[in-house]
Amino acid sequence: MRNSNRKGMLLTAIFTIICLAVLPMICFADETGEATSMFANSFWALIPPIIAIGLALITKEVYSSLFIGIVIGGLFSTNFKLVPAMDNILNEGLVTAVSDTTGIFIFLVVLGILVALVNKAGGSAAFGKWAEKNIKTRVGASIATFILGVLIFIDDYFNCLTVGSVMRPVTDSHKISRAKLAFLIDATAAPVCMIAPISSWAAAVSSYAPEGQGLSLFIRAIPYNFYSILTFVFIIAISLMKFDYGPMRLHEKNALEKGDLFTTGDKAEQTEEEFSSKGKVIDLVLPVLILIVVCVLALIYVGGFWSGASFVDAFADTDATVGLPWGGIIALIITMIYLICRGTITFKEAMEAIPKGFIAMVPAILILTFATALKNMTGLLGAADYVGGIMEGAAAGLASFLPAIIFLVAVGLSFATGTSWGTFGILIPIVCAIFPEGSELLIIGMSACLAGSVCGDHCSPISDTTIMSSAGAQCNHINHVSTQLPYALTVAAVSFVGYLIAGFVQNWFIVLPILAVVMIAVLFAIKASLRKAN
Repeated sequence: MRNSNRKGMLLTAIFTIICLAVLPMICFADETGEATSMFANSFWALIPPIIAIGLALITKEVYSSLFIGIVIGGLFSTNFKLVPAMDNILNEGLVTAVSDTTGIFIFLVVLGILVALVNKAGGSAAFGKWAEKNIKTRVGASIATFILGVLIFIDDYFNCLTVGSVMRPVTDSHKISRAKLAFLIDATAAPVCMIAPISSWAAAVSSYAPEGQGLSLFIRAIPYNFYSILTFVFIIAISLMKFDYGPMRLHEKNALEKGDLFTTGDKAEQTEEEFSSKGKVIDLVLPVLILIVVCVLALIYVGGFWSGASFVDAFADTDATVGLPWGGIIALIITMIYLICRGTITFKEAMEAIPKGFIAMVPAILILTFATALKNMTGLLGAADYVGGIMEGAAAGLASFLPAIIFLVAVGLSFATGTSWGTFGILIPIVCAIFPEGSELLIIGMSACLAGSVCGDHCSPISDTTIMSSAGAQCNHINHVSTQLPYALTVAAVSFVGYLIAGFVQNWFIVLPILAVVMIAVLFAIKASLRKAN
């Protein structure tokens, strides 16, 4: 309690200092005309997300931290003019954030309702009992979660929420902490989408590359996407080696020894709910399969498949924020009809699941809204253009080192802005301009850009995928970020070394096996150091 009060006082003090510092400028600012912000296209453009991320990690309180970042971004964007700043915060920030993410909000709510329906019908409980008999170890539960995540490669949002809802009963029964589950979800969602040619991410990358080269460049870049591939090596190795480090170690220890899956945060919010005794495993598996099939059909429908486009072109032109809600709503209706006809729930219980599903997703919706608003503020300040300018300036005379530099720049930009798509949207045209067309260095540079974007997105507290993973695992968001960060940084460090080597060797057949061995060796070294410390 005392620690919580200290964090609250720290947050209040920081906010008060910021207000006192800018008050004179607000009071005496000239509010006539629209001048370009003095903070635009400079390092100051990155300060709002840096402050928000820092406060979130220090105070463990994400809502106020993000809001403070939004306010600072709004003030920076108008040179501390109060009325224009309020206009930017509300219209360019929060209102635009809600508008831009409406489709994802709908999909989140639909997934929440589906989970509530399946839980009430007894499908989750039946699947948990089946898993206890067939998945007998914690290692098996971790690997099963990883495999399911790899199989759902269509879209990262869909991956996060589906894997979370399916695997929670399994990981809970084997006393795997919610923080570890959130990591397993997050570590497969974006990385698998980034190396799957048929995914919403491949479509986005293709749209930013030179016309006609997008998909070809994406496929050729896959073997050099060291961060995504090494993340999979990391998950399998650390699961089989049965150890954890960093903050995750405490969470896993509490889960295994005390049965405490949460350590801090959401434990008190979890309530026991009555469910149907008629529930069977099929009552969970069938709704998930229906959701997958219908969402894929909806995605290619939105992409124009039934208007004559090929399957690949339909995925390239689809919009996940439209296709996923389409598929989700249809799958929800089919699932309701199926469960009511099965007699596992009544029509009244099905309707009661609607507000329950919405309420369950409110924290994720709030965080996603604030995080998107913060991204909008950094967009007004030209943060991406500033970083892109640095990249172009570094190009001269550093050709062989550029892949490693590109990787670091992409990590930093994606971490600060919370968006991998926005990051590679800025950097891909620069990478294509720097390297000769058709060269191996172009492929390596493209991979470094994509891998760095995923890595920064993976680490960032304001990333939508990170937020979705927390929602899918029903894990406290800051717990997920703090436990995942050391793992992501370990893989990032090995990947950086890989891009240093690849810039000179330029052959993934040689570099990738070396990095896999190095990754495993690093984990053995960490495990040995932990054993010595004990």
